Amino acid sequence: MLSVMSLNESEKWDDIVNKFTNYDVYYLSDYTRAFEIHGDGKPLLFYFEDSNIKAINVVMLRDIGKDSNFFGRIDLNSHFDVSTPYGYGGFIIEGEPSNSSLAKLDSEYREYCVNNNIVSEFVRFHPLLNNSNNMDYIYDVIKLGKTVTMKLETTEQIWSSLTGKNRNVIRKARKSGVEIFWGRNWQLYEQFIDMYEATMDKDNAKDYYYFNEDFYKSILYDLKYNSLIFYAVLEGKTIAMSMILFSNEKMHYHLSATYKEYLTYAPTNLLLYEAACWGAENGFETFHLGGGLGGKEDNLFNFKKAFNKNSNTNFAIGKKIFDKKKYDELLKIRSVEYSFDKKTEFFPVYRG
Repeated sequence: MLSVMSLNESEKWDDIVNKFTNYDVYYLSDYTRAFEIHGDGKPLLFYFEDSNIKAINVVMLRDIGKDSNFFGRIDLNSHFDVSTPYGYGGFIIEGEPSNSSLAKLDSEYREYCVNNNIVSEFVRFHPLLNNSNNMDYIYDVIKLGKTVTMKLETTEQIWSSLTGKNRNVIRKARKSGVEIFWGRNWQLYEQFIDMYEATMDKDNAKDYYYFNEDFYKSILYDLKYNSLIFYAVLEGKTIAMSMILFSNEKMHYHLSATYKEYLTYAPTNLLLYEAACWGAENGFETFHLGGGLGGKEDNLFNFKKAFNKNSNTNFAIGKKIFDKKKYDELLKIRSVEYSFDKKTEFFPVYRG
């Protein structure tokens, strides 16, 4: 049987999530609050249970009529789609997932979505949970590439997993006088916002990656047991900062910023190493750094790979169309635009 919860039932939501052995911070109701503030949609928790399995999926419900490509062209509250909140997610299934149970889950999930005008779903599966496995039954699953995960067994093991070059860079940062601290208060977040936005400006980031104060306040106050700011200081000046999220023995490299004039000191290298050591000393098992842009093995991926030369986690996405007729109607609306590319790899295509 399938049930659906919104943030109005956050206590019930989190009680369900906490009963899953492998849950992570991305599934907690309080994680989704910041992204509702950011305009990503309405958070929902789907919970399914039968005699063989139980399953959860967290999504952001988005009104397609509010999208700039459709505003004024379709009615509000008439067409919706869902997607994994920023980060990772997808169904977590526990128990004995027989074909009959998966078929029942798929059937009830599809029925709910069709009845509630949800046209499609885009999923970013969780690399640590390997929950894209066996999901071909429900989604069109596409493997995109590798991500980097640090194992946090001991500080000695963490050090030995670094590449030799990264160890040298970290030694140099320490020798230069860079120190790492961590904490959580609004003053730190104000510093982070200034540094992060300067970093986004340098990288010519899209508007989506700029967040307002209420977003940051939600992380500070709603995720007070699941977040820390780690920051690097040189001669009294904060030169690099990273927002680290954690839950259920798993840590995540969430948002990060560095003043470009201090990049030669490699403060983020030392920061991530110290954060990993903090994790090992506080009972965490993994520290997920993520991958390259779009799953590619680019410079960003290579930077992260230097923290665990033996990392073998992988990233996959899932696509699903619940209502093909409405999906095609939306494509038809967009197809009158000269610049619209039906062959885009973006999903759902009508948002491309």
